[in-house]
Amino acid sequence: MDIKICGLKTPEAVDAALDGGANHVGFIFFPKSPRNVEAAVARDLAVRARQRLAIPVAVTVDADDVALAEIVATVEPGMLQLHGSESPTRVADVRAKFGLPVMKALAIREAVDLEKATPYLGIADRFLFDAKPPANSELPGGNGVSFDWALLATLDDRVNYMLSGGLDPENVEEALAISGARALDVSSGVESAPGVKDINKIAAFLEAARAADARNGSST
Repeated sequence: MDIKICGLKTPEAVDAALDGGANHVGFIFFPKSPRNVEAAVARDLAVRARQRLAIPVAVTVDADDVALAEIVATVEPGMLQLHGSESPTRVADVRAKFGLPVMKALAIREAVDLEKATPYLGIADRFLFDAKPPANSELPGGNGVSFDWALLATLDDRVNYMLSGGLDPENVEEALAISGARALDVSSGVESAPGVKDINKIAAFLEAARAADARNGSST
C-alpha cells in the first residue's frame, strides 16, 4: 500500500513518516496554506526522504512554469501534485516540460464528481481524490473534511488514485474497508494544530493503516 504523509516541514516529521513506512512525503508550495514550505527547506527534507527510498512529492496550486521550474530545480521531487484547477491540457504540458509523473487532485462530494477524472485518463499518472473544501476555506485541501468513501467502491480498477480528505488514525481502517482504496494521503489528520505535525499521530496513522491492510490480506 502506498501512503503519503503530506504537508511536512521539519526533519522530525519526515523521519516519523519514514520510520512508520510511508513511501511518499509531500511538501506544499502554496502561501495561503499553514503547511507552506520554502523550497530550500524542502530541498533538505527531500534529500532525507530519498536516502530512505521515499518519493518526495511537490504539491502546488495553479502554479505557473516559473514557479514550477524553481521548485523542480531546487527540490528535485519525484512527482508533482497539481491541486488546483489545472486542465488536462495543462497537466499534459507540465508532465512534458518537467519530465516528472503528475498526480492530479480532484475534489469529490458526490458520484458525479468522479466523472471529472475521465478527461485526465491517460494524461495524469495518478489521481488524488479529496473532499470538496468548505465554502469559507481558501485551501483546496488539508481541510480535515471527508466525502462518502462508498463512492469509490465501484470505481473502475484502472483508475490509479490516492484517497485523501479527513483521514486520521481512528477512521483509516473504516475508510479502507468502505472504499477499497489501495493508497492513502493524510495531512491535517496527523497534526496537533494547523500545519504542526504530531509525530505520535503520524506513527499511529501508519500503524493503523498497515494493520488494516494486513488484515485485508492485500499487503504488498
